[in-house]
Parts: sequence; C-alpha cells; structure tokens
Amino acid sequence: MIQDSIYKLYEKICQENDYIVPSLYEDLGVKRGLRDQDGNGVLTGLTNISLITSSEIIDGKKVPCDGQLWYRGYRIEHLIHSIQSCGFGFEKIAYLLLMGKMPNKEEEKQFKELLAQDRKLPKNFTREIIMKAPTKDIMNTMTRAILTLASYDDKANDTSIDNVIRQSIQLISQLPLLAVYSYHAYNHYNNLQSMYIHMPDTSLSTAEVILQLLRPNQQYTRLEATVLDIALILHMEHGGGNNSTFTTCVVTSSGSDTYSTIAAAMSSLKGPKHGGANIKVMEMMEDIRQHVHDTSDRQEVSDYLKKILDGEAFDHKGLIYGMGHAVYSLSDPRERIFRFFVNELALEKGREKDLKLYYYVEKEAIRLITSNRKIYKGVSPNIDFFSGFVYEMLGIPKELYTAIFATARIVGWSAHRIEELIGAGKIIRPAYLSIMEQRQ
Repeated sequence: MIQDSIYKLYEKICQENDYIVPSLYEDLGVKRGLRDQDGNGVLTGLTNISLITSSEIIDGKKVPCDGQLWYRGYRIEHLIHSIQSCGFGFEKIAYLLLMGKMPNKEEEKQFKELLAQDRKLPKNFTREIIMKAPTKDIMNTMTRAILTLASYDDKANDTSIDNVIRQSIQLISQLPLLAVYSYHAYNHYNNLQSMYIHMPDTSLSTAEVILQLLRPNQQYTRLEATVLDIALILHMEHGGGNNSTFTTCVVTSSGSDTYSTIAAAMSSLKGPKHGGANIKVMEMMEDIRQHVHDTSDRQEVSDYLKKILDGEAFDHKGLIYGMGHAVYSLSDPRERIFRFFVNELALEKGREKDLKLYYYVEKEAIRLITSNRKIYKGVSPNIDFFSGFVYEMLGIPKELYTAIFATARIVGWSAHRIEELIGAGKIIRPAYLSIMEQRQ
C-alpha cells in the first residue's frame, strides 16, 4: 500500500532528525533516565511510605549489602512473618500503606468490610465495557475500564483527600474483577473457550477472590491462596522512583483525577522494561528447555546460558532475565522471601524438576555474569525470576501476569497519590536541555 511507503519515508526522516549522539548526555551532564553513571536515581522527591536499601557506608565508603525493603517503617520480612499466623495479609498491609499505621482489630475489620462492599462493578458494566472489543492485552482492557468507571462516579474530579481515599479503596477492590473478567472475555471471543463470569465471594481475601474468579470450578488450595497472597504483598510497593509510581506522582501533581492517574500508571506498568519482566523469564526458561537436551545436566545448562549471554541464543539481546536489579545489589529481599513459598508450591504441584532447573540457571547465571561482565554492585536473582513460575503453577495464564502485578501495585500507587496531594503541592516539571539548531 502507498501509505506504508510514506510511513517508511517518515520513519527515515525522523531517524535522521531525532537521533541524539549518546555521548552528548555525559558531555552535557544530563542524567539519562534520571540516573547517574552508577545507576543511582536522581533525587526528585521525599516519601514516608517505603524505603529500599542496597548499600551501607563503611569507613566512609559505599559498600553493597543485602537488600532491604521497608513498608511504613517495618521490614518486609517482619511483616510477612507477622501475618503467617493469622491468615491472609494483603488487606492488612494495604491499610498500613494507605494510612501509615498498622490497623488494630476493629480498624482491620472495618477496612475489610469496605473492600468487600466495593467488590462489585456497576450494573451491566461487565457486558457493556469489558466484553466489548476484548484483546489479548489485558492491561489495555483494564485501563479502558478504569477510565470508564469515572463516568459512574458523581465526584470523579474531586481531589479532596477523603474522596481520593474512597476512590482508591474502590479501585483496589475492583481491579481483580477487571483483570479476571477481561481475561475470560478475551479467552472466549479470541480463543473460542468457555467464558466464566463468577460473582466474587465477599467473605474471601483478595488472593482467594482472584483464584475463585479465575477457575471454572472456583476451587483452590490453602497453599495456593497463601502463595498468591504473599506475591501480592511483595509487589504492593517499591519506592517512589519506579516508573509507574513516579508516573502516578507526575500525573497527580498536575491536579488530575484518580481514574486518569491510575490509568497512566497502568500504561507505564505494562511496558516490558517494567511490569512485563517475569514474562521474559518464562519465555527464556521455555527456550532453555527446548534447546538443552538434558536440563538436569548443569554443565549443559551453563553452556547454553553462555550463548544467551553472548547474544547467540534466545532473543539475541545478551540478557539473562530475572538476574540483577536497578536498585538491589547482593540480593532482592522479595526474592529471598518468595523462594521459601516457591519451594513449597513446587513440591505440592510435582514440579521439582523445573525447580531444579531454576536453581541451576540461578547459580550458573551469577557465575557467568560475574566472570564476563564488569559488575559494579553485584548480581542476584530478583523477584521476577520466580514470580512467573509461581503464576504458572497457580494456573494463571501469561496474559494476566502483569495484570496481577497491577492488582497489587495499585495500593502503592494510591498511597503515593495521597502523599503527593497532601504534601507536595507543586507540579512536577523537570528541565530538558535543547540542542536544537536555530534556522531561518
């Protein structure tokens, strides 16, 4: 078609006029990606919601250390340990992040009742919005649905704190429904499979509701729901600098409404450099199974990983996915916590062989990367290394991986939006240095 040739010509013109020599960024002191040469983020704000540490100062020098993640002053390990004896913890930790304090029994009960009360969609919403124009990109379907929900809210543009808290709690309740219903609509119309639109059991936890809505028979084991609950808690929040949370703060600072803000965060999270990372790990592992004759042979696995690292195999980008992190150095605390539950679930599902392969890949990847690349802060597996494997064992389809991430991270987004509204009060507007040539 003639249009195709025109667009190719336009692409060539843009490539010629928009390309900037990478060395210019360093020469002019521009922090590309808002990070310095060592990968440290440029300070753009203050937060009282969470803390990530990956290094410590010893004798005046910055030294890598095991990663730590704190929610509202509590270490994530301690929070996970504290909830194991009292059931599911997503709702309790959501209260902590939103309100800044641990709820007492009455506050926790009231908060859970609010979430249960809001675990519904407007009348005919599923049929008219979610089931029309379904797509494999569940994040796009959910984003459209979130923006449409504003039409059902008489106070959609009200940015008073009490109203934003109401909207945030409602969206936290509704996102599991948007995610699972969007998948079932896609699976029915595109894959010609049976469609299940179960009504959520409001007596269940968020993790249980996701499994109940997803499965035809609505059945799940206690361990399955517990592992998903832990996954949701670990994905809830990760500082103000991650791309989707920073997007939340930027859009909030402009005075925009809650629905538009969360939709923007969703659009950021769906990017493969952000929320879609665990899918790349799953694709890489499947590629290894296809090309390694004996996955129980550690040397053979190592040899193929070397090809991936050299850009000779898989997607030819020279990356072993799930290894390393933009912030953490020696270890990712979320991965260390998750590992225990991954082991338990793999045993229940009879997936010991696959688990063994993951451990081989982990050990050999660290060895190969350390010996072949110049590493400034150490390399270790991150939470994405195991999360896709867990979702697969839970029977969650790949199309829902990032959507499940979003159902957890909306808590962190909401907490940062509230913090931005209360404390910042100034539109975020960084500067760009123009290198444009002036013309007559």
